[in-house]
Amino acid sequence: MTNQHPPFAIVGGHVVPVSSAPIENGVVLVEDGRISAVGADLAVPEGWDVVDATGKVVLPGFIESHGHVGIHEEANGSAGNDTNEMTDPNTAFVRAIDAVNIEDEGFVDALSGGVTTVVVKPGSGNPIGGQTVAIKSWGGRTIDEQLVSGSVSVKSALGENPKRVYGEKGKTPSTRLGVASVIRQAFIDAQDYAEARSAAARDGKPFSRDLAKDTLVRVLDGELAWDQHVHRHDDIATALRLQEEFGYRLVINHGTEGHKLADVLAERDIPVIFGPMLTSRSKVELKDRAIGNLATIARAGVRVAITTDHPVVPINFLILQAALAVKEGLDRDVAIEALTVNPAGFLGLDARVGSLTAGLDADIVIWSGDPLDTTSLAERVFIDGRLQFEIVDGVPSVADRFAPRNG
Repeated sequence: MTNQHPPFAIVGGHVVPVSSAPIENGVVLVEDGRISAVGADLAVPEGWDVVDATGKVVLPGFIESHGHVGIHEEANGSAGNDTNEMTDPNTAFVRAIDAVNIEDEGFVDALSGGVTTVVVKPGSGNPIGGQTVAIKSWGGRTIDEQLVSGSVSVKSALGENPKRVYGEKGKTPSTRLGVASVIRQAFIDAQDYAEARSAAARDGKPFSRDLAKDTLVRVLDGELAWDQHVHRHDDIATALRLQEEFGYRLVINHGTEGHKLADVLAERDIPVIFGPMLTSRSKVELKDRAIGNLATIARAGVRVAITTDHPVVPINFLILQAALAVKEGLDRDVAIEALTVNPAGFLGLDARVGSLTAGLDADIVIWSGDPLDTTSLAERVFIDGRLQFEIVDGVPSVADRFAPRNG
């Protein structure tokens, strides 16, 4: 493999742009790390490299829209777990980007599963967990070189996790009503902070900055989405109530019982990142978890995505979960949209990733067959127009992230 990325064309495959109709014997042109054209009868410029995808399926790279890869490292114990800063119920001041180890084995797994973008989030131990980050799953020597967006969302949690964490500490919040009050008070404080900051700027007076309040003001202003960890339908109702009070962009994460309020979610256009699916019912609030719930939510008109919650479920099983959801009634096209255009759209990443569209990053995966067939393999994975992963004679090969940059 090489780190150079001269212009090239992928030809002969069944091309699925997702944002438009599939193209049999399609052509994808890639130049300067971006897709320059997609079509059926495109001429390949003279001198360009050609990648033959005959008999293969060509798709955009998948997006893991809720994962902890890199901040909850595998096979590294507590030394590699930086998921939760559980020292304060409101840690809006922390950022996932500061704790991601890009050499976590989970990123290699991501490539093998055709996942090219990961939204890495703090955990659900706190009512307010901190800022998330969207990164490519390979290609940089540092996380900064893999950055898609550092302004994605803020992670928040309702339900069992935060009440357990702080209940065991003997402090607020130890109940669901306490968890909601922490979030509500934090937003009220952020509103007051924004007014005071504006007044200071208007009057030319000094103003003392606060990282947590700065972040929550960005949520209130609509710049950052509010990623709400929530399972039970009563907690979903609380999430909707809080959203109505403060007007932020709410994204339901997990949504185990989202099917019970699917019509309400659709009516209010609240998207759901559903999953993980390959788990047992390990706690009370998961007792009604079922893979088929996703199909019910989607049929109601809710925009959906799918999560492995890596490392809860290995990230390379993202497409397997989609296949199982199809088995349980999810429309096939919606299953692919749930891994591509949907999360890209509602997490504000669609100017970079999510489909095979001219102008977007050349994050392209060539599959041996239908990716929803569990026997299909991601044979070649391109990120920003660079070949980062391939299977040759049955042996996976990953590009050297520390190789000198030649182009």
